[in-house]
Amino acid sequence: MDTRVGFGFDVHEFAVGRPLILGGVTIPHEAGLLGHSDADAVLHAIVDAMLGAAGLGDIGGHFPDTDPEHKDKDSRMFLTSVYRTIREHKFSIANIDVTIVTQAPRIRPHIEQMKNNIATDLEIDPSRVNIKATTTEHLGFIGRKEGLAACAVVTLNSATD
Repeated sequence: MDTRVGFGFDVHEFAVGRPLILGGVTIPHEAGLLGHSDADAVLHAIVDAMLGAAGLGDIGGHFPDTDPEHKDKDSRMFLTSVYRTIREHKFSIANIDVTIVTQAPRIRPHIEQMKNNIATDLEIDPSRVNIKATTTEHLGFIGRKEGLAACAVVTLNSATD
């Protein structure tokens, strides 16, 4: 068994007039995240971590923000596309751990639905997905409620020949 670990990070600023989507869940908030796609920072961090663990580059290389095809795209499409790619490379997902860093909104009420969305899209048990949230204690752009960040660690297993 070949075990690999990847790390992903994404950050977006808040933008009025856009929905806030995290982990494929639309969360009530006065602003969403600014980005070329739906700006789902949670899924973007997971996608980057999956690609990193598999040694397959990064999200920008696979889904460039200069490509009009990706404008306002549901990031769950990125997640399932990369999942198919890592499966083609004979990897399976052992574990996903995500931290959402935001001063607002409250994340806890939405964690179970995020976990279920991610587990469904990746065809894994929800127990293999962990999501938690923290604040920056009012420090920096996140503390000023100008945006949020997400970090993800993904562990992949691969059968060696």
